[in-house]
Amino acid sequence: MSKSSIDKALTPEKFENLKTKTPPINSAGLGGLKAATTHAIKYIKPSNILKISKNLNQKGGFDCPGCAWPDPDDDRSSLGEYCENGLKAMAEEMQNKLINREFFANNSVDSLAELSDFEIGKSGRLSEPMFLPEGATHYQPISWDDAFAKVAEHLNALNNPDEAVFYTSGRTTNEAAFLYQLFVREYGTSNLPDCSNMCHEASGSALSETLGIGKGSVTLDDLYKAELVIVVGQNPGTNHPRMLSALEKTKKNGGKIITINPLPEAGLIKFTDPQNPIKMLTGGTKLSDVFVPITINGDVAFFKALLLKLLEKEEDTENVFDRAFIEEYTNGLEDFISDLKTFNFNDCLAASGVSRETFDEVFDLVLNKNKIIICWAMGLTQHENAVDNIRELVNLLLLKGSIGKEGAGTCPVRGHSNVQGDRTVGIWESAPQAFLDKIEAKYGFKPSPKHGYSVIDAIKAMYEKKAKVFFGLGGNFISAVPDTAYSAQAMANCNLTVHVSTKLNRSHVVTGKEALILPCLGRAEKDYQKTGVQTQSVENSMGVVSSTKGVLEPCSDTLMSEVAVVCGIAEATLKGRSKINWLAYRDDYNLVRDDIAEVVAGFENFNTKIKQPSGFYLPNGARVRDFKTKTGKANFSINKLPDWKLKEGELVMMTIRSHDQFNTTIYGLDDRYRGVFNERRIIFMNREDMKLRSLEEHEVVHLKSEHNGVIRKANNFKVVGYDIPKNCCATYFPETNVLVPLDSFAHTAKTPASKSVRITVEKC
Repeated sequence: MSKSSIDKALTPEKFENLKTKTPPINSAGLGGLKAATTHAIKYIKPSNILKISKNLNQKGGFDCPGCAWPDPDDDRSSLGEYCENGLKAMAEEMQNKLINREFFANNSVDSLAELSDFEIGKSGRLSEPMFLPEGATHYQPISWDDAFAKVAEHLNALNNPDEAVFYTSGRTTNEAAFLYQLFVREYGTSNLPDCSNMCHEASGSALSETLGIGKGSVTLDDLYKAELVIVVGQNPGTNHPRMLSALEKTKKNGGKIITINPLPEAGLIKFTDPQNPIKMLTGGTKLSDVFVPITINGDVAFFKALLLKLLEKEEDTENVFDRAFIEEYTNGLEDFISDLKTFNFNDCLAASGVSRETFDEVFDLVLNKNKIIICWAMGLTQHENAVDNIRELVNLLLLKGSIGKEGAGTCPVRGHSNVQGDRTVGIWESAPQAFLDKIEAKYGFKPSPKHGYSVIDAIKAMYEKKAKVFFGLGGNFISAVPDTAYSAQAMANCNLTVHVSTKLNRSHVVTGKEALILPCLGRAEKDYQKTGVQTQSVENSMGVVSSTKGVLEPCSDTLMSEVAVVCGIAEATLKGRSKINWLAYRDDYNLVRDDIAEVVAGFENFNTKIKQPSGFYLPNGARVRDFKTKTGKANFSINKLPDWKLKEGELVMMTIRSHDQFNTTIYGLDDRYRGVFNERRIIFMNREDMKLRSLEEHEVVHLKSEHNGVIRKANNFKVVGYDIPKNCCATYFPETNVLVPLDSFAHTAKTPASKSVRITVEKC
């Protein structure tokens, strides 16, 4: 694949017809109902809409393939236990249009690359396996057996197993993920990068170090009982809309909400429950009691300012810190306090970009509340100092004793529906030795103890031709990763790239010398195997494992489940040298769960537990004040302020999602909650920054980033004035992933720093 082909595939610069309006201050309601219904009618077969609506996120139904927000343990809404973007996700995955060999015969790889990501995604459902031979311009059909043989041929021709990379998307179920990592480890490598590496890896690193578990500690019920919920670096109105219902219950029960984010988001200003006629008539519920317009990556500075004032108050009154909790359950307080006293309050507050008036409102609430939950997402995790961000939040919770009790704790809100479950069952390039020992004891082979490639490491390895085969179980890898041009060349350097997918995406046009597209069942479709229709499972953001079982007939007879794909490739690749009966797993997923029960802690009696209508909770030490850290206690940590300044003319850019988007999937071209319609190639800028650069609304500009002497460019973006702090700007991903340096990532976690990219804006 030539560099010109890569550029053409990755940077289509087409403009639509941009329109902007004043952003709304209310979310969901009639607008959400209309948007969800429109998508469903347009893209889903009418006969399937009712089946989907009745079974989506219901007990005994199937799990939404969108976000990982938990379902209620008790009653589910009979009107629909899903949100606007949940139904959009179903409209995307269960499209009524199929694409097959005729489609690919009529559309070359280069012509598909000229389409926008929205157009590619709306081409239709993949319906049969396709193969791109070396030098070919068009994909062509291939049988499943020949596809498996092709993968096996390439894997078995490698000099060593570490020359292969096995990526996993967060939509993959527990059963498929467990078998996938099992195959990869028996094949002989630990190269298991996954989407956690790009989103919440920093959360897992920070929480494991401080609290002993890389997951949040709260339940949905805790949110209802919290006295104070702090939402930081998160836009639930778009990314986890059902969270708004939980926050509404927080307010109903007397709790307060603080929102800390560079942009004001409609979902956190006011929420109108579309299932409540009275709320629809009266205008909904105000959610945020205080909005904190923080500068991008000013979070550690702001929380240090809070901690300094709390310390000052504690030294005056001695009733601010939960001394009993600290003495019994924590470690490192003295060192933490000594370090904290080296910082200056005024300097910290200035670095955060927050006014003293707003700070005082936040401080008063934090001071007087003891049941505190802090929720966050990628606004905190995608910085070079992301791990510090999370550890500083934990410091605040520890001082207040807000861990391991009702209505209090940590709440990292995961993205894709089973990203947390995949890690739980073994999708991890650096799995603990205890897990590997369980694998060896159960299956009789010794997994490689060497840590494998994370996403960033995998890209570098492919670029340097140290890795020659890429296999993606779900996802849209090339649109998700940073440094797009570099990453595209990395993919092109591979001998074979393979993607297991439900629909076409951009990764299918950025290929190795040979490429395979393997079409799989969607979450809503029945999974027929020899022993009948199969049930699978997922884990949500709060550690609940529940069943998921499709209700629709498969859209094509030639689709396979992800479990069947993994088993087929394992059987073809390992053949007689495998110690595992892969085809038995394919025929009966109960056998998979029996093995998970033996290997993965918390899954004992899995096949029995999964029959519980609401699922079951996995063990969580932080939830019960059993901190499984090296010290045996919850650890205070010492964290630095970010040590970098903008050069003259620079802005700090964060990549964000539009409201018509989930991860890399583009549902449409509108961002209703930010008043942007029919365009994605835009940059949100502070209006004073626009004036300094003599820029007008909708003016076309080019964007440039420079990092360690390397210049990256993204051309043709329209300027939109917005309420964002000075010297900050925001753009949609994946359009500006090309500006995110591959070598700018979180320490310890290697999460790409997609939320703090220094750029300059150039007039055309």
